[in-house]
Amino acid sequence: MSLISIQDVDLKSKCVLIREDLNVPIKDGMITSDQRLRAVLPTLQKVLDAGAGVIVLSHLGRPTEGKYDPKLSLQPVANYLAAQLNYPVRFSTDYLQGVKVKPGELVLCENVRFNIGEKSNDPALARQLASLCDVFIMDAFGTAHRCHASTYGLAQYAPIAVAGPLLLRELETLERVLRAPEKPIIAIVGGAKVSSKLSLLKQMISRVDVLIPGGGIANTFLKASGKEIGISLYEPNLIEESQAILQLAKTTGCEIVLPTDVVVGKHFQDTCPAYNKTLSHVATDDMIMDIGPETVARYIALIETGKTIIWNGPLGVFEFPQFGYGTRAVAIAIANSDAFSITGGGDTLAAIDKYDLTDQMDYISTGGGAFLQYLEGKPLPAVAILEERAKNAICV
Repeated sequence: MSLISIQDVDLKSKCVLIREDLNVPIKDGMITSDQRLRAVLPTLQKVLDAGAGVIVLSHLGRPTEGKYDPKLSLQPVANYLAAQLNYPVRFSTDYLQGVKVKPGELVLCENVRFNIGEKSNDPALARQLASLCDVFIMDAFGTAHRCHASTYGLAQYAPIAVAGPLLLRELETLERVLRAPEKPIIAIVGGAKVSSKLSLLKQMISRVDVLIPGGGIANTFLKASGKEIGISLYEPNLIEESQAILQLAKTTGCEIVLPTDVVVGKHFQDTCPAYNKTLSHVATDDMIMDIGPETVARYIALIETGKTIIWNGPLGVFEFPQFGYGTRAVAIAIANSDAFSITGGGDTLAAIDKYDLTDQMDYISTGGGAFLQYLEGKPLPAVAILEERAKNAICV
């Protein structure tokens, strides 16, 4: 992979536009998880120290294009960045009309998804954004799989387009896991739906030694194996596909490990009583919400044998305290493991945050969809256009 980095360009006195992923949860104007924000601080500081004027773009949530939504404003993020950098941050809502920024100034622009044409990668919008800068830095790994105006489009039309430090670090770490991982490799893939991670599961069984499905994904595999899962969340239209994956794993030498006991409830509520049951005792009106203690012990033992651990997605409804034991226990086991661990995905980050394990994980990816797409072996559009630009670039 051949990409131009910020070390290859002179940023002094230049107007530099940086696309970051500042998409963080905000409740009542307060940021509830700042992992992604902390990850971008070194890039911003580095570019400011280089003597550039800095304009930052990001999205937040999924607003209706062309309609302002105060709940999805980046104003709280501007306040956060100012406090963390101990540096004034100007907030711009009319940046499409032009932004004047002097060397050493930092401007955060309002949510790019308020702009009509952002998600459709409208060329006119992309060119308008590109006209704001001398140099564009694509640093948002979390949106590198999106062919949007502020990602792919900007990289296509900016005078100079380079890869940012955070983006490069993400790619280098994932390359290490994909190209030269230390074995055995344990992959934990949780979440609600098999359909959203079908390609990943197929890729994993040819690359990893042990695959542990979790959450609704595990339920679908259990159903495909002929187990009673009651009224648990699963995907009936993917039973045959799941059976095919189970069979294929036998030919690749990948061990798919499913729960032997579970924690069930009768309703999807945080006040619902929890009951431990072996699979053979799951009733037709039970809802599987977590893995049981026997399964937890088995998973921890497997994690302890691993040299590389990939984790994406919780193992149960960890948002409800009575159904969070499995996810918490597995998270702690990964944190305490001697293996190299790489974790990613919004719910996974939330779990790591909740259990205060951030500093104990080897690498936490800022990407969700991009993390999955890269692990699936699929190209990331924003990275592909940066590579294309690098082939003919003249760095100044």
